[in-house]
Amino acid sequence: MTATSTAPPRQLAALNPIQQLKAGHLPRRLVQLYVGLFLYGSSMGLMIQGSLGLDPWDVLHSGIIKHIPWSFGTVVIVMSFVVLLAWIPLRQWPGLGTVSNAIVIGLATDLTLATVDRPDALWVRILFMLAGVVVNALAGALYIGAQLGPGPRDGLMTGLVRRTGLSIRLVRTTIEIAVVAIGFLLGGAIGIGTVLYALSIGPLLHWMLPIFTVRLKPQPTD
Repeated sequence: MTATSTAPPRQLAALNPIQQLKAGHLPRRLVQLYVGLFLYGSSMGLMIQGSLGLDPWDVLHSGIIKHIPWSFGTVVIVMSFVVLLAWIPLRQWPGLGTVSNAIVIGLATDLTLATVDRPDALWVRILFMLAGVVVNALAGALYIGAQLGPGPRDGLMTGLVRRTGLSIRLVRTTIEIAVVAIGFLLGGAIGIGTVLYALSIGPLLHWMLPIFTVRLKPQPTD
């Protein structure tokens, strides 16, 4: 006899790639996924153009390229695969969103950089920085909440949350601070935007993610 199991309301479900696609509400989830990825890339572009500090992972990437003769993009790709290896003991499943993450976010970032000029006025740069952080949290909540597979770095966060039982706020903030510290030791560039991002992205995502997490239909189990 086949039983069913379902995650509590607004909780991220541990699904394999096939289950992710069969879990219901697919049109809504696809729209939410790609809107979230586009906004994520746009928020990165705003922070870059604001020139007040990179987000923590890019601090790490900028530090690594000072020691290895690779391009920035190559470091980002290699680090993505390194982080994916950490998914194995966490039993975190990739999915369509995981693959789309690298493509759509990069395109959205390039589009933002090509269409949004770097401002001279400090108050506009501060506005870019603040908007970048808030939109980044919203974007993360949208595409993670679509439950079609998080990006490599967000999957590390959700996997640790699921396995440890700790809050999203605590896990995300701890990861961001650790990444900034390692990047800084390697010579990566930091700024006030880096500090703001590291300290605020966890609480913001903790608040927003339950709002945008799509309830999925029960999945059959043996």
